[in-house]
Amino acid sequence: ITLDQSNYTGEGGWSDGDKIRFFSGYPQKIGGWFKATSETFIGTCRQMFNWITSFTDNFLAVGTNQKAYIEVGGIFYDITPLRTTLTSPDTDDCVETTNGSTTVTINVISHGCIDGAYVTISGVTGDVGGVPDAEINTEHRITLVDADTFTITVTTAATSTVAAGGGNSIDIECQINPGYASITAGYGWGTGAWNGSYGWGLASPTPVYLPQRDWFFDNFENDLIMNIRADVGATGGTGGPIYIWERGSTVNPTTALTTRAILLSDYPDATDVPETANQILLSQNDGHLLAFGCQPYAGAPGEFDPLLIRWASQNAPYFWEPGSVSVPPANVDLSTAGFIRVSRGSKIVRAIPNRQEILVYTDSSLYSLQYTGTAEVFALQELADNISIISPRAVITTNNISYWMGIDKFYMYDGRVKPLPTTVWQYVYKDINVFQADQIVSGTNEGFNEVWWFYPSGTSNWNNRYVIYNYLDNCWYFGNIVRTAWLDTSLRPYPAAATTPAPADPINAPLTQDPGVLYQHEFGVNDDTAPMVSYIQSNDFDIQQNDGETFMLT
Repeated sequence: ITLDQSNYTGEGGWSDGDKIRFFSGYPQKIGGWFKATSETFIGTCRQMFNWITSFTDNFLAVGTNQKAYIEVGGIFYDITPLRTTLTSPDTDDCVETTNGSTTVTINVISHGCIDGAYVTISGVTGDVGGVPDAEINTEHRITLVDADTFTITVTTAATSTVAAGGGNSIDIECQINPGYASITAGYGWGTGAWNGSYGWGLASPTPVYLPQRDWFFDNFENDLIMNIRADVGATGGTGGPIYIWERGSTVNPTTALTTRAILLSDYPDATDVPETANQILLSQNDGHLLAFGCQPYAGAPGEFDPLLIRWASQNAPYFWEPGSVSVPPANVDLSTAGFIRVSRGSKIVRAIPNRQEILVYTDSSLYSLQYTGTAEVFALQELADNISIISPRAVITTNNISYWMGIDKFYMYDGRVKPLPTTVWQYVYKDINVFQADQIVSGTNEGFNEVWWFYPSGTSNWNNRYVIYNYLDNCWYFGNIVRTAWLDTSLRPYPAAATTPAPADPINAPLTQDPGVLYQHEFGVNDDTAPMVSYIQSNDFDIQQNDGETFMLT
């Protein structure tokens, strides 16, 4: 489809369409989709990762702004890490009920939870104010918090008011606090001191930036390594923690699937693991786990370098101390851990494997990171400067060629960095919400030789459009679909996509968000169970040879 010229000059071509692709030069409907599972997940999915273990488990990791899951067999297993566990004596008789209410208050000083966070309560003995202990001893979504209390909702209304009950054996497992479903920024009410010098109820002059929650996943052998990207605006951010989920060595993964991920720094023999990182990635050719934008080696708590690359020792993703060690853990005799710093840009945006290298994107340059096998372990080479990438997930590699979306053009890298000519530039870049650019996600659809980008239009705060580049036929087409994540994998029969309705209030999205759905694409011709609406429109064309006298519009 060509939109960067008029209907008249584009005679013989196509000017508009939706849910249409070109295959061998001819238009046809894109494939349909259906729900991959009857179950739903909680939150907005921003990343998926598929891998097969040596036990032939076909796992799909799903990361949302509220949870982390592993999907297998159509079931979502919650592996969300814990932030902390609150125990006695802080939790003794911490349950409070109000007669006639289904709202239960939990009193724990400095609990650290936020609205929308999930907690699992156990150890409450006996009914509290008429509320059965079984309704309290389960997982809850917090509905309201202050510094020393939070509330949960139960099914049975209390029959009496109890100020302090539940016993002295109560444990409260607090999952990591949820993130935001989309970017929120501005000058916030109450962001300064309460009733401060700006006047009561007036917005603080300090800008507020609330980043969306993103995950990155990779596997080390059978295990899943993951981290939260917590990029905070142009300053490069502070990164997020690195976690590991162990598959285990038994044939049956049941126990592992009911076990949560843990901090990589809590893993046995873990040494000098970065406290925070913007992205993790395993160099599969040589077995080094890398962190891109992270806490420096021997850095102070909270210290963060957005241009630093660190890596763990070979085949030991838990061991990050460079050089020889006096008491090495198992499998580490001479550590190959190390670090290197990118020289251009203000932050690393994304790293992605390509051929025998890892492409490292900053906000202004592109580098090649290559394993050398020498004492330096890795080396950096600049491939291009004065280039851009519009979001961390706007790049994808297929057939050893990387394609990505910049802030004002598309690019490709096939050994050389070059702009990717497009016939839909005005359609995309003249109507895009760049403020929500971090939502933009790319993916391949290799069965049809396509690269997809999902992005928010200019009037939308949510991904509601897609644009496709067909690299075999060298053509572009576009349409309207709401998708927040996409994964084309050879390990499953169909491409996977995730969607969640846009929250009306992004700030309170952890409280109000609808359930997320996992779809399988390129199956049948329907939009799930409904007919798919699609069309294609041609350019104006002559109906007689005497050009300029008689036209037909279609």
